[in-house]
Amino acid sequence: MGRKEQRIKKQMEKNPVVECNKIQERLCPKLFQRFAHTEDPRHQSYIEYPNKLMLGTVYYKGIGGITSMQTMSDKFNNKNVVKNIRNFLGEEEAEYLPHGVTINEYFERLDSEEIQGIIQDEVFDLIRRKSFNEARYKKKWLVVVDGTQLYSGNRQLNDKCLERRSNKGTDEELINYHTNVLEAKIVLGDKLVVSIASEFIENNGEDTKRQKRMSEEEIKQDCETKAFKRLAEKLKKKFPRLPMIILADSLYASEPFMDICRKNKWDYIIRYKKGSIPSIAEEYEAIPEKERVGNAEYVNEIDYKGKPVNMLKYWDKKVVKSEVVCTEFQWLTSFVITKNNAERIAGIGRKRWKIENEGFNRQKNWQGDITHVCSWNEQAMKNHYLMMQISDMIKQLYEWFYLKANEIDKKQKDISPDLLASFAQQLTRGDISSTDMHCISQT
Repeated sequence: MGRKEQRIKKQMEKNPVVECNKIQERLCPKLFQRFAHTEDPRHQSYIEYPNKLMLGTVYYKGIGGITSMQTMSDKFNNKNVVKNIRNFLGEEEAEYLPHGVTINEYFERLDSEEIQGIIQDEVFDLIRRKSFNEARYKKKWLVVVDGTQLYSGNRQLNDKCLERRSNKGTDEELINYHTNVLEAKIVLGDKLVVSIASEFIENNGEDTKRQKRMSEEEIKQDCETKAFKRLAEKLKKKFPRLPMIILADSLYASEPFMDICRKNKWDYIIRYKKGSIPSIAEEYEAIPEKERVGNAEYVNEIDYKGKPVNMLKYWDKKVVKSEVVCTEFQWLTSFVITKNNAERIAGIGRKRWKIENEGFNRQKNWQGDITHVCSWNEQAMKNHYLMMQISDMIKQLYEWFYLKANEIDKKQKDISPDLLASFAQQLTRGDISSTDMHCISQT
């Protein structure tokens, strides 16, 4: 497509936020209603801004890719922005939107499970639409599990921060405080990966005492392993009959992880690295005749503590500067591997990187910054993170069903700024969807 055609395509989108709203209304029509129905933790006599407006303001903060609460308060202190966002949310016109300080005080008291429930309800509605069924394998949904760090520094933001010590026991001992989250994201398309459950990795008194006797790597394994147990309970409780394939990195190559998957009737594909489970590697290498097809090699029913596990190797070959570069990948899986599915399973196993690239990477570098601390309060931090997951889900749907569908080529770094700039545009009655017309004055 030439420059002229690209310019014409971009001109089709007269107002990005209006088009984004249309996608939200089409695919997630209950979102704002669910904002309104959250349990309000505030005293009812002192409420100026209802739940829907409080959560909706933070939702549009995420849509616009705004990083800090102060920036949000500044950007949203605009007559047109206030009018438009209130109209989008179906709220009566007024002079202001909630200030960042007001929202943080609200978030300190709001139960994060309220927002987690909204995310899961929206995902449940999406997968029932059957629009994303092609993303499944053997009619099972791919769920990628991985952890990420939301904060790291020498300041202890709150009592729940994890600790990492260096030069332990010396005068130069340093403490690094950090906040992590274990995330499960469901794959709905090639570049469409949205949150389905989040579990925050938190410290407590018992953890602190135990960590003083642990190495840094042991602390990480202990925390993420504990968090996965809680995450699995959340997933099973909310989606008891949803067929899943759990994709995880080598940290989860363990008997407890496999047992949880078997108990919940989930399949799994785990990235395997040398040293993770030596006995499996030894038995694999001891088998003289392995099955091979294309760039894949595999062995089924390797015994691991009395239970079978299947191992798959795959060699990815690329030509770099006229030389063939070969990269080896290896997985443990519950699937029986055959010549017909070996390379397909390898391709699915490599999709674990989607949570890092299409998931965490876009939320850290392209569509906002989940590592920016909007509040030191641990409850408020959780709520800000979860609201970012909702905004990011809608933006991905907007990219998929509007930008891609209309062949509008935009760089990732331009999507949020374009949406934010459109918040302040003068909108006519025709620009607002019919579902929001009740909030516009008839005069």
